[in-house]
Amino acid sequence: MRILMLGNSFTSSNDLPGRLAQLTGAKVVAHTRGGARLSEQLNPNTKLGAKTQEALAEELWDFVVLQEMSHGPLTSPKSFFASVKSLCGLIREKGATPVLYATWAYQKGGTKLVAKGWDYEDMAHRLSAAYRQAAEENQALLADVGGEFYRQADTQDLYALDGVHPSELGTHIAAETLASVILQHKENRL
Repeated sequence: MRILMLGNSFTSSNDLPGRLAQLTGAKVVAHTRGGARLSEQLNPNTKLGAKTQEALAEELWDFVVLQEMSHGPLTSPKSFFASVKSLCGLIREKGATPVLYATWAYQKGGTKLVAKGWDYEDMAHRLSAAYRQAAEENQALLADVGGEFYRQADTQDLYALDGVHPSELGTHIAAETLASVILQHKENRL
C-alpha cells in the first residue's frame, strides 16, 4: 500500500508520516511545507506544487491524504473547497482514494486563539463542518482528527507549547485516526 500525504507542519510534525507507515504497513511519502495550503499543491509553478503534480501524474498511490492550512477552511473557504475538489478529481483519475485530514481548533485559551479573536467552540465546529462538507461533496474519506482533539482536549495534553501544533500525543492520535480510516476502507474493499 502507498500513501501520499499533502499538507504542512500539521502533517510533518513529530513524524506523522512515519507513524502512519508503522500503523498501516504502507510506504508513506509526504509533500509538506510549513504554512502550505492545498492550493499550493495544485500550482506547478511552486516547488511544492511541481513535486506534487509530478507524483500524482507519474506514481501509483492507494490513498492521498489532504490537509489544509490550519485556519484555511475558515478564512479562505472558496480556495479550500475548490482545491479539495480539484485534488480529489486528480486523485480519482489515478485510481487512488482521497482522504481529508480534518484538523483541530487552536488550544482553548491559547495565545494564538486569543490573538485571532476566535472562540474555541466556534473554531472547532466550523472546521468540522467545512471538512465534513468537503468530504461529502467529493466522496472523500474523512479522518476527523479535529473531532478527536475536541473530545480529548480537556483530559489530554494534545498541543505543543504554541497551542497550535500537535504534541507527541496529538500526533499519535492523528496517526491512529488516519490509520483507522484508511485500514477500514481497505478492508471494506476486499
